[in-house]
Amino acid sequence: MNEVAADKGPDQIEEFLGTKSRPRWRRWMKYWLPALIVLTLVLAVSTCSGDGDKPEYISEPVIERSLDLTVTATGNLRPTNQVQVGSEVSGRIDRILVDVNERVARGQVLAQINTDVIEDQIRQAQANLNAARAQVAQARATLDVDVAQLDRLRGVYEVSGGKVPSRVELEQADAAVKRDRAAVASANANVRAAEAQLSTALTSRSRAVIRSPVSGMVLARQVEPGQTVAASFNTPTLFIIAEDLAVMQLRVDIDEADVGQVEEGQKATFTVDAYPGRRFPAQVERIDQASTNTAVTATQQASSAAGASASVVNYEARLSVANPQGLLRPGMTATATIATQSTGKRMLVPNSALRFQPDAEEKEEGGVLNPKIGLQQNEQQATIGVGSRQRVQVIQDDGTLKPVEVVTGESDGRLTVVTSKELKPGMKVVTGKKATET
Repeated sequence: MNEVAADKGPDQIEEFLGTKSRPRWRRWMKYWLPALIVLTLVLAVSTCSGDGDKPEYISEPVIERSLDLTVTATGNLRPTNQVQVGSEVSGRIDRILVDVNERVARGQVLAQINTDVIEDQIRQAQANLNAARAQVAQARATLDVDVAQLDRLRGVYEVSGGKVPSRVELEQADAAVKRDRAAVASANANVRAAEAQLSTALTSRSRAVIRSPVSGMVLARQVEPGQTVAASFNTPTLFIIAEDLAVMQLRVDIDEADVGQVEEGQKATFTVDAYPGRRFPAQVERIDQASTNTAVTATQQASSAAGASASVVNYEARLSVANPQGLLRPGMTATATIATQSTGKRMLVPNSALRFQPDAEEKEEGGVLNPKIGLQQNEQQATIGVGSRQRVQVIQDDGTLKPVEVVTGESDGRLTVVTSKELKPGMKVVTGKKATET
């Protein structure tokens, strides 16, 4: 019986024993199932690693247009001619005839200062003048008497043959005439002094009436009726008048790095906070040769050389502004954009495309605490200038990068003019690499 069982195969044995045979795939499961799991893991890892090896880039197209170079500066609007009206005499303000925002004409009365004291001075000066004139008359009368006396003595002296009067009497009479003529000259001088004193008092009375020196608009009034002004050392300011607000002036501070680009006659636009989104035209009128802090620098150099070297150097530029509608007002803060140069239609690429390096690897020495990263970026930026040769990376249709050599031109800080035989408008240049998600 054992020999019979040995002659039968596994299937016949299971049939002989009465057990159900299992499918072949189940019998081999312990071999192919682990192999399938391992193969799946290998495919998953290779797929993930393959996707990670292929970087994604940020790109921008090459454009062709004119690059307008500008200089931006901030300043304030001012009238073309602003006059501070003061008082040359002291006294109480009796009347004020104008107020802020009123238009005034040249010579119009603005205010009246009390003239009671001045009137007393005028009367005193007039009295002194009359007294001086009386002294002149008295001195001339005395002169006439002494001249007549001298003539009689000389006549008697000639008739008597020099016997009478004596020589001493003639000399005394001649000296009296000379004293009288000096007295007349002194009296005339006193008259002129009294006339000048009277004229000063009359001038003070006329200047007690404050008149507008120009035609324009009253911007500020700094006095009130009944207030006393004292013009002892400094002339007090009573009114501020702008001659003409239809044409104004914008004064801005130009940084020393940009002043070489700004010239007279250049066009500009500016904005003010009062009218958001609206740009007003202007034109450069003048650029000062001396910096705005010349006097400050001199003071700092006298006190501290270190403080002077740390000061920022700016140059004031004046821009003419038309204000026919009267929308702009003195004192408004304005941000001006001066058009310094236009390149015409040229090929432009982003500045970030010139700085991008695909083969740049992060090294351990480039950590957060290592300042070498900043130095490398500064060195890279220093090489990007007019006429320098750079490389940009162009994305091909298959996603690969192709380096293209370009020659850089002018830049506005965001876009740079480039020339190249291979680079064409519309090509996409790489500006950065997308961060991988972990």
